[in-house]
Amino acid sequence: MSLIDLSKQVALGVDIGGTNTKYGIVNHRGEILAKGHLKTEDYPKVEDFIDALYNEVSPLIDKHCSQKQFDGIGVGAPNANFYSGTIEQAPNLHWKGIVPFAELMTKKFGVPCKMTNDANAAALGEMMFGAARGMKDFIMMTLGTGVGSGIVANGQLIYGHDGFAGELGHTIVKPGGRKHWSTGSEGSLEAYASATGITITAKKMRAEFPDSKLNEYPEAEINSQVVFECAKKGDATAIEVFRYTGQKLGEALANFVMFSSPEAILLFGGVIHAGDFILKPTKLHMERNLLPIFRNKVRLVFSELDEADAAILGASALVWDK
Repeated sequence: MSLIDLSKQVALGVDIGGTNTKYGIVNHRGEILAKGHLKTEDYPKVEDFIDALYNEVSPLIDKHCSQKQFDGIGVGAPNANFYSGTIEQAPNLHWKGIVPFAELMTKKFGVPCKMTNDANAAALGEMMFGAARGMKDFIMMTLGTGVGSGIVANGQLIYGHDGFAGELGHTIVKPGGRKHWSTGSEGSLEAYASATGITITAKKMRAEFPDSKLNEYPEAEINSQVVFECAKKGDATAIEVFRYTGQKLGEALANFVMFSSPEAILLFGGVIHAGDFILKPTKLHMERNLLPIFRNKVRLVFSELDEADAAILGASALVWDK
């Protein structure tokens, strides 16, 4: 009996965003053989989007594998339902209502298609190709424009009964606190620990401290990167922005640890570029709010995946996740 060379098996990983979609041909080792992108917003009809994706990807598939070696398609998308393969009521996409996306992809490409939200895809990518290799219990936190999460317990992603479990970014960390710009909820983790939340905190704090270097920038230019640059220069207000953000994140992570007892919490996204400015207060406040049986057991780990490729790798990992 001949053995199958898994390195020759490939999957198509697709990351759908409101503005752009990234895709890549990925082999079983996590090597991206080819990649590209197209503008999601250019296709008001989902059928036209899938046709355009097919036309771009087909030559790449033909170049890098035979049809027998093409195992399937994995898709990370906002409001994606793992169980039904649908995108449901996604506010940042043109395609409204419930879109049977996986079914449409399978019809077009002739291979199985699986999908989940982007944070779950990132968690799978870390488990198969990144810092969570060998881990069976961990939480993935994506800290970018928003805050997403993927929860892995006993080696399996937690999807919940309806496919939408794991929205830790929308848990309330300060009851009656900051109003979320999109959901309207008050005091959610995303309103504080995302890049958007950091920007809001920085604008508020710089008004209270006129000597801060943050006041050297027009208000419209204030963002998390500017806060980081000022913190590196020793600006006390910018450092306090990250300390406060880390406090809110750490308090939330303590709650998450106590409900799932993970081996590690993986942090991913643009916010982690702040390094110890945010990591140290996060760790401090997480440990401070844990019961003694949980203290000093959970590692905070930065992602090992390249940020530009993580979404593609994570989506492709869906194909091989059994």
